[in-house]
Amino acid sequence: MMDTAALQTYLHQQIPLSAAMQVTVHAANPQAVTLAAPLAPNINHKHTVFGGSASALAILSAWSVIHLRLLAEGLPGEIVIQSNEIAYDKPIRGTFEATGTLADAAWPIFRKTLERRGLARIEASARLTCDGEPVGSLTGRFVAFLRTAE
Repeated sequence: MMDTAALQTYLHQQIPLSAAMQVTVHAANPQAVTLAAPLAPNINHKHTVFGGSASALAILSAWSVIHLRLLAEGLPGEIVIQSNEIAYDKPIRGTFEATGTLADAAWPIFRKTLERRGLARIEASARLTCDGEPVGSLTGRFVAFLRTAE
């Protein structure tokens, strides 16, 4: 199982945008992942968080929870995002967080399909907050592929 420091290192190495955004991992387990990023490297011309940064953090948190769940269950997989929808409810004026989660009811079907076909799709969501207040949300559809032995 990957701890918060290991996940943060992994994200920064494998997804360089996360390092540029100064993403930190606040909490990580196979049920939920909370990531945070400061305003300064993610600022726009209105002195609020750039929408692309908010979207990226939300996608990263949702992606990370799937990644950790696959690792916890011993499934060597690759994950990509297929589609997403994001709502920006309020301007983000400071350090912001995204907490990614999965619907537990969807996991058994996803896992069975992944093991049988080597490919499966699952929906994950992320809640964006700033100073503990909700500021947006994301729903994403992700595709996982089982890695084959090389």
